[in-house]
Amino acid sequence: MTAPRVFYPAAGLLVLFVVMTAVFPKKVGEVIGDLNTGVVQDLGWWYIAVVSGFVFFALWIAASHMGNVVLGKDGDEPEFSLGSWFAMLFAAGMGIGLVFWGVAEPLNHYSSPPPGAAADTASQAARSAMDTTFLHWGLHAWAIYVVVGLAIAYSVHRRGNPISLRWALEPLLGERIKGFWGDVIDVIAILGTLFGVATSLGLGVSQIGAGLAYLDVIDEPTTWLLIALVIVITSIALTSVVTGVDKGIKWLSNLNMVVAVGLVAAVLVLGPTVFILSDFVTQIGSYIENFFQLSFNARPFQDDGKAWLGGWTTFYWGWWMSWAPFVGVFIARISRGRTVREFVIGVLLVPTLVTFLWFAVMGGTALHEELFGDQTIVDPETGVSTNTALFQMLDLLPGAAVLSVIALALIVVFFVTSSDSGSFVVDMIASGGDPNPPRWSRALWAALEGLIAAVLLYVGLNAQETDPSVNPLGALQTMAILLALPFSIVMVLLAVATAKALMREERRRRRHQREWLTEQLTKELDRDR
Repeated sequence: MTAPRVFYPAAGLLVLFVVMTAVFPKKVGEVIGDLNTGVVQDLGWWYIAVVSGFVFFALWIAASHMGNVVLGKDGDEPEFSLGSWFAMLFAAGMGIGLVFWGVAEPLNHYSSPPPGAAADTASQAARSAMDTTFLHWGLHAWAIYVVVGLAIAYSVHRRGNPISLRWALEPLLGERIKGFWGDVIDVIAILGTLFGVATSLGLGVSQIGAGLAYLDVIDEPTTWLLIALVIVITSIALTSVVTGVDKGIKWLSNLNMVVAVGLVAAVLVLGPTVFILSDFVTQIGSYIENFFQLSFNARPFQDDGKAWLGGWTTFYWGWWMSWAPFVGVFIARISRGRTVREFVIGVLLVPTLVTFLWFAVMGGTALHEELFGDQTIVDPETGVSTNTALFQMLDLLPGAAVLSVIALALIVVFFVTSSDSGSFVVDMIASGGDPNPPRWSRALWAALEGLIAAVLLYVGLNAQETDPSVNPLGALQTMAILLALPFSIVMVLLAVATAKALMREERRRRRHQREWLTEQLTKELDRDR
């Protein structure tokens, strides 16, 4: 059962965008390029301020008495054991982004240090590269998910509301969430999620194409080959999402976690193990030491600071925010019975540490070769080949061909999992919070995700043919950042609404405590008389 005032506007806007982009790819590419230059690059300060604010909001909630509130009815026990809960948080922390950027991002920052970063020596450049990578994948990303996930978990488990963003704003907006503004909030969440997932799909097929070319399966990844990959793998995702959570999605999620753990364990054992573990420990210390400087650096004194932020930090914060409804619903769903403090600490720390370990293993292996090895992944003339960096790193290890095939399989499975899970969550929102929405509408959203990824890839690759310096994924990145802008405002409102609701509970608890103490004192006085 769809919610017509949410379903049709969201689907209509997406279909219109796909049609316009397919019919007028050059014009749309020019508009997206102008938006990237004129809008996205000027949003850096806002994204940096608001996302850093989310980190401190999450820590404040966890450290206060509000952290004792149970996400469920008083006395509810956690639905899942601590070990199972951590395992599922681990699964939520993995995705196409980690596979795509695990080697490529540290190498990119190493070969082209961020503006103003200290990189006088190779070791300084490597440390700065890992600091920047940890910033983009650390507490900030998961604080975004805490804000949305906590708001949804409180609304659904504590208040008994449907699974929808609008109901999480009820403490702030009251009855207005049932009307126009509630519809707008849900439509924004759907649009942002679909463009965020489409960005991940674009990253995935780009890396699959590059991997096939690197392994000599194909000559080179052409535009139409990448679009064909989008169609084929989206078809697999469509089949998975139609079968439902208990079958396709659950099976694929378990499979990608097993494969990801196996791949990172193989690289850890076959690579420079002692260096990786030493760097992992050292890098956590460096991240903590430089946390404030990294968090609030909008690079205003560097000429290319805004452009760099638009390609990296601003993109990441926008990308995470566009994913927040999807991931927020997932972690809210598995957190019934947890206290607010358990929720915040678990969601912030467990996936962050797993992600840091991934980058220490994958990126650390590549950096070790650059610093101490005989071969190099960074080309002196062209720099880092972002799409093939993972396969170049695996090529340094024993059993490279087998590891590369496993990596390709992992990308495909992550691709499918991201698409079907995102489609399922989007359909729940579009269906008014229905936990088991119709199959036809799930299939529609999965198809739209693939179409968005395909047309924006086409725009980006066409622009690259005209100007080789253009990032072919730039159109996808720009749209993810732009769609996250209105949702960032929704997230600020979610944080305020959650704080208001929790503080109201805390005041009620203290009032009841005072009443109970007064009653006990009165009884004592009566007995003494």
